[in-house]
Amino acid sequence: MKPVLAAFFLISFLVAFSFFEVTVAGSGFCDSKCGVRCSKAGFQDRCLKYCGICCEKCNCVPSGTYGNKNECPCYKNLKNSKGKSKCP
Repeated sequence: MKPVLAAFFLISFLVAFSFFEVTVAGSGFCDSKCGVRCSKAGFQDRCLKYCGICCEKCNCVPSGTYGNKNECPCYKNLKNSKGKSKCP
């Protein structure tokens, strides 16, 4: 019973670790794109937070610091609870 339990924990750890690596690998793309997108924002921390959320969902960030949302329809169509654009 103990070897089975040990094997289960080992496999669980390896699966969790591989998921963490995939998550971290995907965020580098969003960090760099959102850094450019939010470079001129008045509230950079808020801009980076919401841009990161939108980028993770859409795998896309429009070019430039403002506008160009037609380049990424998913990014453009995400709305907050008040019906306004969620993404900067």
